[in-house]
Amino acid sequence: MKLSQFKFRLPEEMIALYPPHKAFTNDDGTVERVYRRDGCRLMVVHRKSQKIDMWKKDADGNDTTEPITFRSIVDYFHEGDTFLFNDTKVFPARLFGTKEKTDAQIEVFLLRELNPELRLWDVLVEPARKIRIGNKLFFDGEGPMVAEVIDNTTSRGRTLRFLYDCPHDEFKQELFSLGSAPIPRYIIERRPPEPDDTENFQTIFARNEGAVTAPATNLHFSRELMKIMEIRGLQSAFITLHCSLGAFDTIEVEDLTKHKMNSEQIFIGPEACRIVNDAKQNGNKICVVGASTARAAESSVGTDGLLKEYEGWTNKFVFPPYEFGLGNALVVNFYHPESTMLMLTAAFGGYDLVMEAYQLAVDNGYMFGCYGDAMLILDD
Repeated sequence: MKLSQFKFRLPEEMIALYPPHKAFTNDDGTVERVYRRDGCRLMVVHRKSQKIDMWKKDADGNDTTEPITFRSIVDYFHEGDTFLFNDTKVFPARLFGTKEKTDAQIEVFLLRELNPELRLWDVLVEPARKIRIGNKLFFDGEGPMVAEVIDNTTSRGRTLRFLYDCPHDEFKQELFSLGSAPIPRYIIERRPPEPDDTENFQTIFARNEGAVTAPATNLHFSRELMKIMEIRGLQSAFITLHCSLGAFDTIEVEDLTKHKMNSEQIFIGPEACRIVNDAKQNGNKICVVGASTARAAESSVGTDGLLKEYEGWTNKFVFPPYEFGLGNALVVNFYHPESTMLMLTAAFGGYDLVMEAYQLAVDNGYMFGCYGDAMLILDD
């Protein structure tokens, strides 16, 4: 397929800057928000019957004017059906430092630790034109955190050596204390990071640290919703894909077969395989939660349609046409035009049906992005 087939007009006001919430204005004029993870809207797409549901039904089965909300997702599944989640944990990757001599403020976005002993990190810097090999950056914290640029990796990429003499655990704790939640650039271009983002941009089941952006669809699952799922006999399985910024990279080729994804680290253990494979062999639904989880699962599923243990890396790029080997249900967010996540969604639900659903979403004011609304695609 072609990149241009995934263009659509996304109005500015439909980019979600906050999770679902109710806002209250205090007497002093400040705004307080009460968040509810599972409070977003849910569009339900049926890929065989080609139906799209947006509204709750009345007793006679007719559409009401009340939208389906995410917490209603449990109504589409039965006892024994299994949800596959991504339990990666986001670390506070966005820091701001000061360049020596000029005092210019530099954004440093931590990508991954290259060498714990030498305190080497792979980072992105902004504005990159001001940062060269040999420059030093100073960070305000409890201790004298300084970093030296020792290599250029890409146009914005640098290798930093942090000059901080202490045990590694203490260094990492201090480094992360300087950072903020790495919410996407399309949000921070419209508002600054806020303290609430630290909790909002982390799933409730985050366990394995290593992501620099959240597995967005997984953010919708609240503790209350997970408890309801447990009571109804729905099972949960967890795998890890450490989400990188690769999914947000601009695709620069029209022919999608020529696009290369950045590699991301995945861990799929025996417990997840047991839960998922038992459910599948018993004829239950397997609902994959999010594009990152789908990429990880499709990187390790066997020709028999069962999930395999795996530890390694994947650069799998899923776009139509593609036959999924594991899940028969998928829940995802509404993504930006020309994004790899939209392409994966179209591969699962069918290009024409998904693009029809996206047009309905735009026409009906659904919210897009990591804090936005969600789509459930069912194989019925």
